[in-house]
Formats: sequence, structure tokens, C-alpha cells
Amino acid sequence: MAGSPTAHPRIGVLALQGDFREHIASLTGLGADVVPLRRPEEIASLDGVVVPGGESSVMDKLSRAFGVAEPLAEAIRGGLPTYGTCAGMIMLSSRIAAGIPGQQTLDVLDTTVRRNAFGSQNDSFEIDIPMPELGDAPVHAVFIRAPVVEEHGPGVEVLGALPDGQVVAVQQGNVIASAFHPEVAGEDRFHRRFLDLVHSA
Repeated sequence: MAGSPTAHPRIGVLALQGDFREHIASLTGLGADVVPLRRPEEIASLDGVVVPGGESSVMDKLSRAFGVAEPLAEAIRGGLPTYGTCAGMIMLSSRIAAGIPGQQTLDVLDTTVRRNAFGSQNDSFEIDIPMPELGDAPVHAVFIRAPVVEEHGPGVEVLGALPDGQVVAVQQGNVIASAFHPEVAGEDRFHRRFLDLVHSA
């Protein structure tokens, strides 16, 4: 497991909608230089990017309206380390099940992700999930109107799954995604893993 980052990488958190403030606080606490990302010209100066939780269809529309979606997708395909949570996982995925008509994604993660896989906000839940890749202690995962990975390509590593086998955390190269919210639970190991990617990029 990684130690605290020593440098101060510049991380952008997509700040068009959703819980971007929590990610900014988590990453700032780990020593990163964190900025809200809202305009396409800001992408070039970033060492990594986080796509937060929120409403994926709204985030999709706003990212296109602000002209961020396409250059961000190009940067991620070019190697920009990226972490997406909940709606961010949907945004990064190549395919959506139960998306709204016309909903698009950044198409940078070889997964099929189902929106609202566990039902409404009232069906939110918390669970401890063993994730050996992140250390011996289980990860306390908070699910809020969360998606689930229904299918994934051979290049996608499963980091975590529920007891019934449903995949809820993955990594493919420079892209990490979780269906749950570590930034809400005070769980910093996903952000540390992301920053490790940034430092080794």
C-alpha cells in the first residue's frame, strides 16, 4: 500500500455537478494541488483527473455543453490518470445499461455499467468489502443510487465485488472506477492508489 505522496501533483476534479467538494477535500488532505475542472483549456495543466458522483445524465449534458467531454476523453486515452466514483464510473464506461435516451459517456473504460442498479436513494447501503489489492483491512463502501459493472473486457482488473459477485470496483491501465463513495466514508485508499498512478505516469 502506498505511503503519503511526496510531490504535489495538480489534480482536476470535474466540478460541473455532484460531490466534487468531497473529492477536493480528500485529495487536498493527501497533499495534492487540487483544482475544480470546468473548462477544456484547464485539462492540459493537470497530472490527473477525478470524475465525481452525482447524476450521470446531467454530468454528461453539462460536460458536452461546456466543451469538456471530448478533450477530457482524449487526455484520458492519452494516459491521464483518472478516478471515477458512482456517476463517474458511468461517465468513464464504454457502455451504459438503463441509461436515459441519448446519454453518452467518455468511453475510456471497457465496461458495461448499469445505472441505479440497487434502486432509489432510499435503497442506499453501506458494506465492508475485502479488497486485497488495497490492503488487509476491508474497504468500507457507501453505495448511494449506485451503478454496478455488468460486463468488463479482458484488460479490466476487478478490485472489488459484493458477496453475490457483483463487480463494484475496477481498474484498466490509468483508469480506476468505483461504484461507491470512498470520499463520503473517509476511506482514502482509492485516492492513494489514484495518486500512485499519477506519480508513476
